[in-house]
Amino acid sequence: MKNKPYPLKFTPPWEKNAGFGRKHKSCTRSHTKIIANPGIVMKVLRRKKIIMFLAYFLLVALTMLNLANYKWTKEPQQCNQPVQGVNFQSRSDIRYLYKAPQVKKRQLVYVLTTWRSGSSFFGELFNQNPDVFFLYEPMWHIWQKLYPGDAVSLQGAARDMLSSLYRCDFSVFQLYNSPGGKNITTLGLFGAAINKVICSYPFCTSYRKDVVGMVDEKICRKCPPQSLQMLEEECLKYNTIVIKGVRILDVNVLAPLMEDPSLNLKVIHLVRDPRAVANSRIKSRHGLIRENLQVVRSRDPKLRRVPFVDPNHKMNKKDGSDYHSIGAMEVICEQMSRTLKTALHPPNWFKGKYMTVRYEDLVENPIKTVRNVYRFVNLSANHDIEIFAMNMTTGPNASTKPFIVSSRNATQAASAWRTVLNYQQIRQVEEYCQHAMSLLGYLRVRTAGEAKDLSRPLLTVPKI
Repeated sequence: MKNKPYPLKFTPPWEKNAGFGRKHKSCTRSHTKIIANPGIVMKVLRRKKIIMFLAYFLLVALTMLNLANYKWTKEPQQCNQPVQGVNFQSRSDIRYLYKAPQVKKRQLVYVLTTWRSGSSFFGELFNQNPDVFFLYEPMWHIWQKLYPGDAVSLQGAARDMLSSLYRCDFSVFQLYNSPGGKNITTLGLFGAAINKVICSYPFCTSYRKDVVGMVDEKICRKCPPQSLQMLEEECLKYNTIVIKGVRILDVNVLAPLMEDPSLNLKVIHLVRDPRAVANSRIKSRHGLIRENLQVVRSRDPKLRRVPFVDPNHKMNKKDGSDYHSIGAMEVICEQMSRTLKTALHPPNWFKGKYMTVRYEDLVENPIKTVRNVYRFVNLSANHDIEIFAMNMTTGPNASTKPFIVSSRNATQAASAWRTVLNYQQIRQVEEYCQHAMSLLGYLRVRTAGEAKDLSRPLLTVPKI
């Protein structure tokens, strides 16, 4: 008997009881019920409107608060002031957005002068200023180490030392230290015992840098020696660095430093009547023996010179010392003339960076001169500095110690050479220095009596 095939019945899914005897619930939603009840639709729409209104109100409130805050915190602007426009930078100028803030350049100053020109007193006008880092004759170390080198051959080494010192690099002093010697300290620097920086805090507690007044060398020598690295750190704190020196003979030696864009160097040329300088050199000849020899070695042997003394006069030991003192004036005045020629026809690197100060004008009108000098180097002369300058030039008499800065009758000291030098010495100095004297306004004398006549002025208006 043949088996009959089991009949399969296909039930569509949309019909009831589809599948293998299971009942499926319909997944279709009844839209008829919602449409049939319009109250539900209106209720939903009202809720959406309320939510949207609250959101809009909140947005408006936040915007008003932001505008109110901007209005009251913004700095008010007067109506009569022009509104500053905003400068927009192009893409090519975007580098300016990252430009580093500009730092004020240090004012560097070199006091160019020669021995016995009143430079110790003039240097004190900067040494006493609390805003100035002052160094006194640092090139002394070069001349002592390289003795007996002549003055002109040492000019390059002196300039290189200045280049380091103006950058607060004091390691250059070690180059001129004795072989195997101890490291140089602050007290080992020439002139340390009269330097207000080294004798004051933080190096020493004996004095205060902000109080104007001379320091006692004996007290300063008792200050503890500090490292030069500490002095470098102190140097970097100052915006004005002043170095006074007598061993740069010609301003043109400093041309590379004055041209250097990284340095802001100005030169103050302190000058004095060469006859007064020669007289003071003779007076202090024992303290300048080495320096006189080094300067005299730089003289040109081919030049014709005026005889120093009368041929009938027998030379003695004193005449020999005076010979070197006055003979050095030949080199000094020759180098000074080169500086003055540059001042008469200044190149670009020289313009605005050079100032001449006559010692005679300084002692005659100290306050006016100090103000002019300070203005030139962007400093302000306070009352204490001016009183200090006045007191130092109006003392009761002349000083008996040539290397000590003290209160004295500076006007009397400026003309002392007229009664001390003999006429032959005056003639020789005038022969060496006639060009410099002419430019600086120093008149020559024709007779010994004219020199001793103190009622006759020998100063006139300088040509520089």
